[in-house]
Amino acid sequence: MAAGLSGSEIIRIGNQVSEQVRQGANICNLTIGDFDPKIFPIPTELNSGITKAYQQGLTNYPPAAGMGELRDAVSKFLKIRQGLDYGPNDILVAGGSRPLIYATYRALVDPGDRVVFPLPSWNNNHYCHLTGATQVAVPTQPENNFMPTAADLAPHLPGATLLALCSPLNPTGTVFTKAGLEEICDLVLAENKRRSADEKPLYVLYDQIYWLLTFGETQHFDPVSLRPELRPYVIYIDGISKCFAATGVRVGYSFGPTAIIDKMKSILGHVGAWAPKAEQVATAHFLPEVAAVDGFIADMKTKLQASLQALFDGLKELQTQGYPVDAVAPAGAIYLTIKIDVLGRTAPDGTMLATTAELTSYLIAEANLALVPFSAFGSPASEPWFRASVGAETVESIQAALPRLKAALDKL
Repeated sequence: MAAGLSGSEIIRIGNQVSEQVRQGANICNLTIGDFDPKIFPIPTELNSGITKAYQQGLTNYPPAAGMGELRDAVSKFLKIRQGLDYGPNDILVAGGSRPLIYATYRALVDPGDRVVFPLPSWNNNHYCHLTGATQVAVPTQPENNFMPTAADLAPHLPGATLLALCSPLNPTGTVFTKAGLEEICDLVLAENKRRSADEKPLYVLYDQIYWLLTFGETQHFDPVSLRPELRPYVIYIDGISKCFAATGVRVGYSFGPTAIIDKMKSILGHVGAWAPKAEQVATAHFLPEVAAVDGFIADMKTKLQASLQALFDGLKELQTQGYPVDAVAPAGAIYLTIKIDVLGRTAPDGTMLATTAELTSYLIAEANLALVPFSAFGSPASEPWFRASVGAETVESIQAALPRLKAALDKL
C-alpha cells in the first residue's frame, strides 16, 4: 500500500516555487490552499483564547472524541447556523478534517468497495488507495461549473458504497445549486430504497469545510437540510481551518449517524489524531461569540472576494484582448478556476507545452506565477484548467502578476 502511494503534484510544484524564490524570484504563489497569517490572521478572540488556555496548563490529553464543551459548542453552532440538529455524541473532533475523512473511509469502505467522486476532486483518489477501494472518478463539465450533476453520477451509484461530495468545491471554488443537490439527494434515496436489508447502504461523505465562505447571492446547501430522510446516510466534514483562516490550529469536526460516528471515534482513538486541548477549549469559547464570528467572517469574505475578483477581472480583460484565457466567476471558498488554453504551443526554448504540468513550469519560470493544474486533482493533463488559491497573496501581488502572465503568453 505504502509503495503504491502516488506523490502530490502540489508539493512538486511547491518545491519548484521554493527553488525559484531561493534564487531571488518574486513569485505570485497561488498554489497552496492556505493563508498567509500576515494577510489573514486568525480571529483575535481565538488567538487570545489559545494563549490563555496554554497559560492555564491545558496541555494534557483531551478526550479521544473531543472536549465535551467543544462538542456542545459545535452542536449549538450547527443548530443556529444551519438548522442541523446533531447532539454532542454525534460529533467527533480531530486534528483538522483529514483524519475525519480517513476515518469515514475506514468505517464504511471495505477493500474492493466502490467509491464515487467527481473530477476534479481533492484527495479522494488517495483515500481510496489507503483503504483499497475501487475508485470511480466521474468527469464534470465546465458548463456546470465543474460541479457533478445527477445525470453525471446516476450511472455509477448502483452498487457503490460511498459518494464523496464537497461544496464549496476544492479545487474549483464553485458550489451546488439547491436544485442540483436535491436531484443528487433523490438519487441516493432511490438507490437505498432499491437495496435489500442485507446490503450496505450508499453513504454520502459531505465535505463542507468552506461553507461559511460564499460570495454575493450564493447560498450553501447541504443534504440533510434538503432531504431529512438522508440523515442515516450522510457524514459531514467540517471545522475551523478555512472559515477562520486557522489551518495550522488543527480543529476539525465530523457529524453524522450515531453508529457511524461511534466507529470513527474508535478508529481515531487508536490513531490518536486529536486536536490539541488548548485549541479545542479556545474554539469552544469562540464559536458562541456571535458578533465576533460574524464580524470576522464578513471581513474575511470581503478580502477574499476582492482578491478573487481582481484575478477574475484581470483574466477577463485579457480574454477581451484576444488571449486564450478564461475564468469561472468566484462563488465560494478561496479558489478561482482558470483556463489557459495554450497547450500545443512552443516555448521560447523550443519546448512544446504538451501538458498542464509543463505549462505550469513555464508560467513559474516566465511569469513568476504559480498555479495548480486540475491534473493534480485527477483531471487529464491535456485539459487546460487550473486552480488559483488566493489566501496567501495580496490583491496587489495578484494584479502585478497579470502583466507578467500576458508577457509570458506573448512569448509562445
